[in-house]
Amino acid sequence: MTATDTDYPDLTATAAATVDELLGQAHADMTPILTASRVEPLPASPDSGSTEPAHAVAFLVAGQVSPAPVAAPQYSVRADDAPHELGVLDLLSAYAAGATTPSAVLAALRSRWADPELVGGAILAVVDGADVAAAEADCRWRAGAARPLEGVFFAVKDIIDVAGAPVTAGSHLTGGRVASADATVVARLREAGAIPVLMTATTEFACGAPHNARYGTVTNPWDRSRWTGGSSTGSAGALAARLVPLALGTDTGGSIRVPSALCNLTGIKPTYGLVPRTGVASLSWTLDHIGPMARSAADLRAVLGVLAGPDGLDPAAVPASAAEELRVGLTEPGVGSEATLSGLRLGIPTTWFTELCDVGVIAAWEAAIETLRGIGAEVVPVDLPGLHRIHDDVTVVLTCELASNQEDALDRFEQYDIGTQVRIARGLVPSAVDYLRALRRRVVAQRDAVAALDLAGVDVLVTPGIGATAARLSDVTVEIDGVRHPMQSVIGRNTGLFDYLGFPAVMAPAGFVSGMPVGVQLVGRPWADDTCLRIAQVLQCVTDFHDRRCDD
Repeated sequence: MTATDTDYPDLTATAAATVDELLGQAHADMTPILTASRVEPLPASPDSGSTEPAHAVAFLVAGQVSPAPVAAPQYSVRADDAPHELGVLDLLSAYAAGATTPSAVLAALRSRWADPELVGGAILAVVDGADVAAAEADCRWRAGAARPLEGVFFAVKDIIDVAGAPVTAGSHLTGGRVASADATVVARLREAGAIPVLMTATTEFACGAPHNARYGTVTNPWDRSRWTGGSSTGSAGALAARLVPLALGTDTGGSIRVPSALCNLTGIKPTYGLVPRTGVASLSWTLDHIGPMARSAADLRAVLGVLAGPDGLDPAAVPASAAEELRVGLTEPGVGSEATLSGLRLGIPTTWFTELCDVGVIAAWEAAIETLRGIGAEVVPVDLPGLHRIHDDVTVVLTCELASNQEDALDRFEQYDIGTQVRIARGLVPSAVDYLRALRRRVVAQRDAVAALDLAGVDVLVTPGIGATAARLSDVTVEIDGVRHPMQSVIGRNTGLFDYLGFPAVMAPAGFVSGMPVGVQLVGRPWADDTCLRIAQVLQCVTDFHDRRCDD
């Protein structure tokens, strides 16, 4: 999701518009952003320093992986639940104990896929071959030859290629496209024994309106009159409705973390370049991230270790040595039942992240902080500099790269849904200099953010998740302290900053406001992915929000 403050002219509309019809409004939307940007140019050459766009990737690549300052606690397996309630680690434990088999779990899940009330629009297609793969997994478990994720079923967002499956990016423009090969992330999960079973809904090209013009809307299992959040909307809906234990999503401005917060899930946007983007439709190539979504941080740690590392095809990928060091940490077993954060310093923002948040969201965030403080963490205030400018730069970069990616299809502009149309039109407004200025400032923002964390001596930044609960589908607004706000002014505000910076960010359940889930966000320096996940895992050892179900 982009981070713009203005909303769609009509979020429920699917009627066609032309570029010219939207350009006038797009100019009005973008002019304040571009005017503010132009008064803060970077120094001119030869004094511009290391501010080429490539320096931002180089900054991330050069980051050092530090040992996680927190021990991962032992995961407590939920062995007695029904098959559809079992998470990734629960399933692996149940298979190892002979309590069930992949084929039995597949049968249980498939019965849920046939129930429209449970599906809620999340499923676009069932992937062929699951029965054969499950039978092979049964044999491997019996033979003692199980792979790391043997028999774990997963859903795939409809912009990530699965060989032989329809992958349409949620758009009329893609017609009957069928993927010819697996995306790297899908191939890696298959190699580890996991089994793709569902193609799940996305907003159009991961940036369109909630009311998708081709497939309809994915409703939130916690309240079917509300949205799941996006753009990994079907992945979130499928996880929350217990249709699968694991899903793949993408995150360009918050599209893993937003629906995770709004559906009581745990999701990670990894460090930029940690997980290859090969085989994934591009929305905004300098902001796109691929990551897993699940019900617990422990499950994500098990999966991220499989996904991480270069594939020789993604030019933004992290070097193999750095990925391997991080992977080793992710695969370390828990060290016991005691949850402690002794010696850890948490940074707590005092501005920006709290400025457009419902009082209930703030209360849940503060309660999470107190919980972490109660098990040994030290809490210190810290604010990242220049967040208003970063927020605007996210909008410029995302919309310009979207417009570039879709340029060849602009003669069919009327086939896009209204949300994609609005964003493409906005991306046609900035000049090349405006776009490159927003890219060049990225490395400056990265350096300033790390310097702020270093100055405060903090390990992880802890922010409120999304400033409100899930949007109403009737008018696509959210409520903050009794006042309705356009959804787009709120949902990407606390997340898109970290797609721009490229830092790892985890969204974890933090409680409920009027019966609807809210989240807390844990953000680290580059390559601190496991540190963020370990802290979330510790939090989930001493709270039970992530275990609560929408049918409880």
